[in-house]
Amino acid sequence: MALLHPMDLLQTHLNFLANHPFSVVFWSSLIEAAGIPFPGRVILILTPAFLATETDVVRLIIVATIGAVLGDHVPYTAGRLAGPRMLSLYCKVTLGSARCVERTLEYFRRFGAAALLLSRFSTSVRIFASACAGCGHVTYRRYLALDTLGTVVYTTLWALVGCVIGERAVVFFTTDRRRWLFLGCVALAAATLIGYRLWRRLRYGGARWSEIETVDEPCELVERGESRGGRRPA
Repeated sequence: MALLHPMDLLQTHLNFLANHPFSVVFWSSLIEAAGIPFPGRVILILTPAFLATETDVVRLIIVATIGAVLGDHVPYTAGRLAGPRMLSLYCKVTLGSARCVERTLEYFRRFGAAALLLSRFSTSVRIFASACAGCGHVTYRRYLALDTLGTVVYTTLWALVGCVIGERAVVFFTTDRRRWLFLGCVALAAATLIGYRLWRRLRYGGARWSEIETVDEPCELVERGESRGGRRPA
């Protein structure tokens, strides 16, 4: 069986995205939210170029939100059911570092309930926010509400960015001379993400379950809707 030329492979994937935009966005959002390095945000930005109406954009936001929220349930459930030790294994699989855990706990202490909203916009914090919420005292109902709200804002923002530049990006990168540039950018982005996680892991060490066990106090603040010092987040 003959191998596809990289340019043909790129066009095949774009055609698949054009024919199945909602399925692709759903699964890419779910995979990325679960902690697996994946270009979910890039796909979300490009997809509006293949949509016909504003109603389709709304559907896109809904589908992306559902996928991302379901993906967030992977670290949340790991923390909820298995506790910090299992969460430590999950951190190793996703190349998480001790620094990521420290930043996540600081988010909880500083912002209280708003931590679960703001964490969506920080790649290094997002996964651990859900996991720490599962390990701590955040009820599922409260976690789901905060996570969904933050995800709606996140997906809406990037979908709107896609409405502005998505079509231009597709046209720009699918011209004969620029397809290699697109493939290079994708490869560079993937290598940079994985390399960055490995570098942080080497610098700060792996995420340790003994540190994750300290999540109880900040999670109690989230459940009460408070930030450090007893104040509610703005």
